[in-house]
Amino acid sequence: MFNLEKVKGKKVCVLGFGRSGRAVAALLARKGFEVLISESSPINHAEAYRLPSSVQIEGGGHSDKIFACDFWIKSPGLSPRKPELLEAKKRGIPVYSELEVALGCMPKKVRVFAVTGTNGKTTTTTLLGQILQLDAQRKKRQVFVCGNIGKPVSNCADAVKPGDDVVIEVSSYQLEDSTYFRPHIACLLNITPDHLDHHNGMKNYIKAKTKIFKNQRANDFLILNGADALCVEIVPKIKSRVKAFSTQPKHWLRTDVFFDGDEMVFSEGHQIRPPQLKGIHNVENSMAASLMALAGGVPAETVQKALDAFSPMEHRIEPFAYHKGVVYINDSKATNLDSTITALKSFDKAPRIVLILGGRDKGSSYEVLLPYLQTYCKRVLTIGESMDKIEKELHGGFPLLRCGTLEKAVQLAMQEAKQGDVVLLSPACSSFDQFKDYEQRGKIFKQLVEARIYQERTK
Repeated sequence: MFNLEKVKGKKVCVLGFGRSGRAVAALLARKGFEVLISESSPINHAEAYRLPSSVQIEGGGHSDKIFACDFWIKSPGLSPRKPELLEAKKRGIPVYSELEVALGCMPKKVRVFAVTGTNGKTTTTTLLGQILQLDAQRKKRQVFVCGNIGKPVSNCADAVKPGDDVVIEVSSYQLEDSTYFRPHIACLLNITPDHLDHHNGMKNYIKAKTKIFKNQRANDFLILNGADALCVEIVPKIKSRVKAFSTQPKHWLRTDVFFDGDEMVFSEGHQIRPPQLKGIHNVENSMAASLMALAGGVPAETVQKALDAFSPMEHRIEPFAYHKGVVYINDSKATNLDSTITALKSFDKAPRIVLILGGRDKGSSYEVLLPYLQTYCKRVLTIGESMDKIEKELHGGFPLLRCGTLEKAVQLAMQEAKQGDVVLLSPACSSFDQFKDYEQRGKIFKQLVEARIYQERTK
C-alpha cells in the first residue's frame, strides 16, 4: 500500500485539474501537505474556489514549479507519453495514482473490492455495492462505492473507518498509474481491445489490466472470466485464489458457477437467479458480483435479495421510449466495439435495428462489426469524427448513411424505423468529439427522441 507516513512533509504536485485530481488535492491539503495543482488547460475558477485555500493552482500550462515537488499524482486521463511525465521519470520523481494515494489515507483494516475489465465494470460494481450494502445492514459497517464509477476514491477517504468495505470500479488508466494497489477481492471481467491509442497498443493495455492482481497475496481472491482467452492466459502469474465464471459451453478454467438458463448454479450448492437485465453479458456481470460477495462472506440469501431488487442502469442498453411500435434504446456507455457487439447480440437475429454509430475513434478496426451489422441491422447511421474510418473499414459491406450530428441521426432514424423496429444508440466510440462524456451523449439522445415524439403526439 502507498505509505502516507513516508511522504509526510513532502511537497506534492497533482497533474491535472479533473475530478479525481481536485479530490486528491483537497484530501492531501486536509492532511497537511503542501499541494500544487498544475493543469495544461485554462482553469475552471468555480471549481477552484471549492478547494482549500492552501492549494496552489496553475492553469494554461505547466511551469517549472512542478519539478520542485517531491512526488506527483497523475490524473488518469493523461497520456503516459506526456513530455512532463517523461521528464519526471528522468529526474527520478515518483508518480502515483489518485487511487493508491486515497487508499493510503484510509485505515488499514478496510476490505477493498475492485472490479476491472473492458466491459461490464459499472454494472458489476453497482451490483456488488448493493449486495454488500444490504449485507451491511446486519453489521456495524459501511460500504463505499467509488472510483471510475463517478466518485473519486479520495472523496471517501476521510469517512472510511476500520471494518468498512470499499468497492472500486478501476479503469485501465488508473491501474496503469498504480504501483502499490492491492485489492483483497478483485475481478477481471474480460479483456478486449480498447483505449489502444492511450496505451500505445494491446500489449500495454493487457499489462495495465493485470495490475489488478499484481500485489495480491495467497489469501486474496481474484474472480476471473473462464471463457475469456486473454484472461485465462494470465492465470499462471496469479498468486491469489482464483474463482472462475462462464456462461459459455467452451471455457478453459474449471468454473465455480454456471448458468442453467434460469439460475446461476454455484459449486458450493447455491442457486441464485440473476436480475431482470437484458443480455447474457449481464448474467456474467451477476455471476462476477455474486462470486465476489460470496468470497467476502455474504450469505447467498442476501445476494439473491439484492439481485431481485436491481433495476437497469442508465446508458446501458436502456429502453426509454416506445412510439408507433418502435423501441428506443440508449446504450451510450458502449464506447468500444465489443460493447456494441454485445448490445446487438441482446436482440433477436433479424435485421430490425436502426443503429447510430460513431464518435471519437479509439484505435480498433470497425471491420469486426460487419457480420453483426448484417445479422441485426437494417440501417446504420454514422456520426462524429470516425465516419470516414468506419466507411473505409467496412469496405461497402453494409449501407451507411452519414449524419454527422446526433440530432440529424435521430431525425433520420425516426423517419426510417417502422413498427417492430429498434432505434439503438450504441456508438462503439468515445463521446469526446461532440460531448463532455458518454452520459451527456446519452441524455441528449433521450431528449432529442422524446422531444420529437412529443411534437408528433401534439400535432
